[in-house]
Amino acid sequence: MTAKTPRVGFVSLGCPKALVDSEHILTRLRAEGYDISSSYEDAQLVVVNTCGFIDSAVEESLEAIGEALDENGKVIVTGCLGARGDMVQQAYPNVLAVTGPHAMEEVMAAVHRHIPRPHDPYTDLVPAAGLKLTPRHYAYLKISEGCNHRCSFCIIPALRGDLVSRPVEDVMQEARNLVDAGVRELLIISQDTSAYGVDVKYRTGFWNGQPIRTRMTELCRALAQLGVWVRLHYVYPYPHVDEVIPLMAEGHLLPYLDIPLQHANPRILKAMKRPASAENTLRRIATWRDTCPDITLRSTFIVGFPGETEAEFQELLDFLNEAQLDRVGAFAYSPVEGAAANALPGAVDEDEKQDRLRRFMEKQAAISSAKLQKRIGTRIDVMVDGQDETGDLIARSMADAPEIDGIVIVENSPPRQSGEILTVTVTEATEHDLIARPVDSKD
Repeated sequence: MTAKTPRVGFVSLGCPKALVDSEHILTRLRAEGYDISSSYEDAQLVVVNTCGFIDSAVEESLEAIGEALDENGKVIVTGCLGARGDMVQQAYPNVLAVTGPHAMEEVMAAVHRHIPRPHDPYTDLVPAAGLKLTPRHYAYLKISEGCNHRCSFCIIPALRGDLVSRPVEDVMQEARNLVDAGVRELLIISQDTSAYGVDVKYRTGFWNGQPIRTRMTELCRALAQLGVWVRLHYVYPYPHVDEVIPLMAEGHLLPYLDIPLQHANPRILKAMKRPASAENTLRRIATWRDTCPDITLRSTFIVGFPGETEAEFQELLDFLNEAQLDRVGAFAYSPVEGAAANALPGAVDEDEKQDRLRRFMEKQAAISSAKLQKRIGTRIDVMVDGQDETGDLIARSMADAPEIDGIVIVENSPPRQSGEILTVTVTEATEHDLIARPVDSKD
């Protein structure tokens, strides 16, 4: 009688960077012969990959650990919350092990201690693309770890360390493996995508016999040769970001830029230890749109930062009017444990923070809705994500990143495979989404 294959449960929380860490651990587990369980009761232990960036994420992570302990009893904790001192051990002293983020070897060592590996990892294969938590047709591609900036509201460098860029040949090989496995969209992520290669002085690597500098622009040119959608996230506003806009205009990259600006007032930006000013940013946005009129700009902002006055908040609202950004997310300032901003004077009242957040989002909702209305009657290319219960296709345009932006509902279409790209005519627009029909539809 053969021994039962050991099974490991997995809970993944947090941002796409943490998701990639989870995928790497899952791939290693399967490569070593472990089965992955979708239920607590069938697992011999559970790995919980946590987030620890803001208070709500910490609470969610601690609840997930507690649930896993209640339901299973044997839990290994990894991720950003694990890097925050002994918080996890104090809350749950009976966890099996605690590690920080991107700590696959430590996680695997803990798994081995409690469930011996079932076979030799060198004799059993998994797909070259590894195991994915995203749908088959899109995947996150992480190009670096950590961050060299010291934004006063952020503790990511304390959790994940300084910038460490992946070798460009490794990034390109992973991208090729993903495309060969059926991925049709690569979402490029890191803590600071535009800093890629700074730590290695943009050294030259080689892939497919060709030299490639370890630098964002050169990496984008190489990725564009793979023939799939390439979308840039978490792009810090360095001057060389301007270099990728022509690549978007020429169709090599998706005309989409996720660039977290955080605020518009110079004093607040300085207190945040962020670069740029509203005036310079507005000029750059105008230049980007001149170069690539179809560009979609996504950004995130913080309202209620310590010391933010009503006049400074109004300046942020005025910036929204001027910038006319396509996609915007916002957060009320949260005093994350260990963040330097917590010591700044002038804490904004919680009710006032929430009121400013409401006013901010109402302003941006009106802008976004008006921009979507202008797309009625236009033809756009969309990628199919699936089908809803009524038979309509759920798709995304080039302007829509999965999970965070809107969708395109395609009516009157025959069934399509996820990852297919088709041309549609926009017929309606809601506050966040578009409704369309295939261009060859008779309806």
